[in-house]
Amino acid sequence: MQEFYEHITLEEASKLALENKDNKDFIILDVRTPQELMGGVIGEPVNIDIYDSEFAAKIGALDKEKTYLVYCRSGNRSKAAAGLMKQLGFKKIYEVDRGIMG
Repeated sequence: MQEFYEHITLEEASKLALENKDNKDFIILDVRTPQELMGGVIGEPVNIDIYDSEFAAKIGALDKEKTYLVYCRSGNRSKAAAGLMKQLGFKKIYEVDRGIMG
């Protein structure tokens, strides 16, 4: 399997989300707080709050072979989350540069 970690724009993320709408191996991961979700989301994301004390364990429990689109509000938290995911052995990660506000 080809491994990659790629920074993409919000527009590219929206396109990927739409193209993979029915792909069970494509996971949209929103690492914002539950309250921030009310401001809008990309697709139908899984929400794992990066501020949750169990964040690393929850991320580690995800299937490392699936493709992940990771985002937050401004890009800082998603970069940290994607970095952790890469360290944990995730194979395919798209990280939304500048987040949902980008």
